[in-house]
Formats: sequence, C-alpha cells, structure tokens
Amino acid sequence: MNYDKIIALFKDKFDQEPLVIRAPGRINLLGEHTDYNKGFVLPAAIDKAIYIAISENCSSQSHLIAADLNDELFFDINTFEKSEKGWTNYILGVIKQIRNSAVTIKNFNAVFGGDIPIGAGLSSSAAIETGFLFALNKLNNLNLDKLEIAKLSQKAENEFVGVKCGIMDQFASLYGQNNAVIKIDCRNLEFEYFPLVFDDITILLCDTGISHSLANSKYNARREQCEMGVSIINKSNGRIESLRDVTLQMLDSHKSELPEIIYRRCSYVIRENSRVLEACDYLLENDLTSFGKLMYQTHEGLRDDFEVSCKELNFLVDEARKLKGVLGARMMGGGFGGCTINIVQNNEINGVMETLKHKYRNEFGIDLKIYITSIEGGTNEINQTVNKITINET
Repeated sequence: MNYDKIIALFKDKFDQEPLVIRAPGRINLLGEHTDYNKGFVLPAAIDKAIYIAISENCSSQSHLIAADLNDELFFDINTFEKSEKGWTNYILGVIKQIRNSAVTIKNFNAVFGGDIPIGAGLSSSAAIETGFLFALNKLNNLNLDKLEIAKLSQKAENEFVGVKCGIMDQFASLYGQNNAVIKIDCRNLEFEYFPLVFDDITILLCDTGISHSLANSKYNARREQCEMGVSIINKSNGRIESLRDVTLQMLDSHKSELPEIIYRRCSYVIRENSRVLEACDYLLENDLTSFGKLMYQTHEGLRDDFEVSCKELNFLVDEARKLKGVLGARMMGGGFGGCTINIVQNNEINGVMETLKHKYRNEFGIDLKIYITSIEGGTNEINQTVNKITINET
C-alpha cells in the first residue's frame, strides 16, 4: 500500500494528524550470513519501504492496524505478551526493548503498510522494527540515536521474534544513502559509503515466489554451526571470538578436527568476507564486470558450502549468467527462497526480463515477479506539508 493510502486510512480511522515515518527495505550486494559472524557486509537501502502513520492516544490501549494485511491489534503498551499474529511481534518486540530500559512510553494509534514484497528477502521485518522504534523515539522524545535504534531493533528480532539475525538489515534501513552502498564492519560497526551510480546499469530483483520464514527455517542452525566451528578452533587458539578472527590458513590447520559440514560453513564465511573487501576496490574503480564475478562466486558458496539456496534460486542465477548484459547475479537474503539480485546493463534490460520470465514460467509454472529498484536514503520522517522526505536525524 502506498504512502497516500496509509495517511488516508489513518485519518479516516483516528481523525488525527499523524507523524509519518518511511523505513526502507534493503538489498545486499555482497556479504551474506557474515554479519552475525562479525564480518563485512555491503548492503544499501532501497526505494521500497514501509510507511508508518502514528500518533499518541489518551486511552489505556494502543491500536495497531496492518493495512496490507487488513488486520489489527489492540494492546496495552505496558502489559502485553507475544502474539499469535506473527506480524505483530516485530512491533511488540521493539516496545519490549524500550520497556526493558525502564523508559515510560505512551499508548498510540498507528497504521502501517508499504511496497516491500513480503518474503522476498528485502528485510520488510527490519524496516518495521526500525520504523516503529524510530517513530516511538520521536513520539516520546527518547533521544535515541540511529545506532541505538539499530541495536535495539536487532535485539527485538533476536529475543522476541526468535530469529538470531545480525545487525545488517536494521543498520542498512537506518543508514542508507542515495546512490551508495554501505560497507559495514559488523565487529565494531564502523562503516563507509562506496558509490554505486546507475548511469548505465539497473538492479533487478527476481522474486522466486517461494516465501521463506527465517524463524522457522534453518537460518538459526547456520549460525549455530558457525559458532561450533569457532568453539572448536578456539580450543587451541584461545583468542578467537568469531569467524572474523579466523583465516583460511587457520581453518585448514584445524580441518581434521572439524566435521565436514562445519568446515564448509566456516570456509564460505571467511571467503565471503574477503570478497566484500575486494568488491569495494572494484566499486572505486567503477569495475562492475569484476564486481559481478564476485556475486557469482558468492552464490556458488551459498549454494554449495552454506547450503541456503533452493532450486528456484539456482535456476534463476544459472539462466541469468547465460544472458548478454547481466554482469552479476546471486541469491540474496537469508535463503531458502526470496529473490535473486542481478546487475544488468540498461540496453539489455528488457530482453533479460522477458527471457527470465519465459524460462521461469516454463520450468516451474510460476509467473516470475521482477522488481526494478534504486538505492535511496535511510529511515526518516516525512514532512506532509511539502509531501516529501525530510532528513531529520534522531
């Protein structure tokens, strides 16, 4: 649902002027499953977003409306439990984090919705978390900065929703910048912007139509496998805190001690960290051909060593690789479904889209959804008076 419909629904339901927040989804060019291993990632905020219209109310209950789902929830902000409605827990989770800080906040009315495809691996959940925490921060004058919002949003998903994600998605949604990707060091959260200008290329997202729920998938198991590898290596080294501290040489020296599956999981993460650093150099050189080759390598690692891909994702990457004008392609997100991300030359874009749609339909009997996306700024308040996004820092 678009911005205008969210505002109209809010005013119709509550007859108030709301605070309006835009919280974008994200793409990740390289650096998949490295964030919770304290490694490097290379995400960006995109033009698809969640819009939140919110205001205080004077009642004993908050009223929350999910416009896209045609669903709602009434609850007291000071006394609630985890809900059976899965979508609500991303919001209740961030409220719980505020409550854990012994901060008093007021009940509210809110309507939210947007155009981030659900289950496509574009981090709609992180956008909801950061967007609502950003909004409650504004509404209650909590004086949280963006880094605090990112950390609390991650904790909400880890502890309340039950997905042991890293901080990349929340960080990217908050810190996004036009025409730039963010290299984030997930060990110390230092970050740097690198240019990705769309003069002659387009980013295509090809949606498999296979939905994934990370809370019910093998995502958490992958994290546990990485931690097992660290634990085994640490027995003889003593100073290893995460796979970020492990080199390939070190990993190979412990190969006989590691179960084969644990070795492959760790090997992928270590190699992926190196690819992110190499990719940043290519961006500075505007060498998207070399950058695209790294994307293919990442997909191969996710498919064969980390084993989070699926036949639909593999098919799309394999077919894209055959097409003129596709510089790079890979699965994106936690895995087990969702989207592939493709860098395509503009003069070949129409042919690439039509070919992939035709081949995917023939192979799986599914109409392939393709999204053209652009890189935009991070979570911000929308100034309704001028109907534009205003850069208001927290």
